[in-house]
Amino acid sequence: MRFLAYVIGFLILIAGLGWAAIEAGAPILFVQIGAVILLGIGIITGASRTRTYRPPPDVTVVRDNDSI
Repeated sequence: MRFLAYVIGFLILIAGLGWAAIEAGAPILFVQIGAVILLGIGIITGASRTRTYRPPPDVTVVRDNDSI
């Protein structure tokens, strides 16, 4: 759920930046290329920041010579 919220927020950011760029007179092709690049960056950072961290499992080491 956090990943979905992160991506939706990033899409809103991309839309705002694209709109501002078009209003400023940037060519549409450049805005589209920039939007695709920003979308890729958003997905990568969203996946890395919303990853669930699991604690390492408890491991008991028993040597061959030791009795259990």
